[in-house]
Amino acid sequence: MTVLPPIAVFDLDGTLAETAGDLVGTLNVILAREGHAPLPLEQARDLLGAGARALIQRGFAASGAELSVERLEVLFEAFLEHYGAHLTDNSYLFPGVVAALDRLEAEGFVLAVCTNKVEAHAVALLDELGVRDRFPVIVGKDTFAFSKPDPRHITATVARAGGDPHRAVMVGDSRADVAAAQAGGIPVVGVTFGYTPVPMRDLKPDWTIEHFDELVDAVAALVPHAFRRAEVKPAA
Repeated sequence: MTVLPPIAVFDLDGTLAETAGDLVGTLNVILAREGHAPLPLEQARDLLGAGARALIQRGFAASGAELSVERLEVLFEAFLEHYGAHLTDNSYLFPGVVAALDRLEAEGFVLAVCTNKVEAHAVALLDELGVRDRFPVIVGKDTFAFSKPDPRHITATVARAGGDPHRAVMVGDSRADVAAAQAGGIPVVGVTFGYTPVPMRDLKPDWTIEHFDELVDAVAALVPHAFRRAEVKPAA
């Protein structure tokens, strides 16, 4: 009987990488073109997490500005063009990410990304951050006909990675990540340092971490049967 590999699925923005500076920077470029004042980074940070269209809509709402469906599509294309040229001006991996990926790979996990960023930008961003090759599967908002919080976005990512959903885990920072994983029957680790207007613990993920140094113990607690080495023990 063939045993499928365990899969660790990661959200990208606010989970693997701090990208708010470049995303909000691009939003502010779009707002300025439309005659609106820029939003402070700390105010706009919690608008992130659902993709570029939603960010533009939320940004205009926060500015008290109206936005038609037709104009949204024009601005969405302008956003993608500008952001694609400024992916890593101010973006970086969160501390401890690379070490955590190393440890999960050593345990036989296949690593995947499931993000509401468009796939091309996700691939390019991870490449510029130096970790593109760590993720055999990178799924964006436009990869399938559905996206988070639809649970199929995560379960289809696990399937594309050739893994077993019963030996998979999701790592994310938002309500969409938690809701999609739990609806798909996949345990979810919530990070506390991402983009959410609601504190992560209030979203009730299966486990919460404040630093990537805690990730492997969290995964070991949630899917202990996926680990190769007996010395890797669940956290207390």
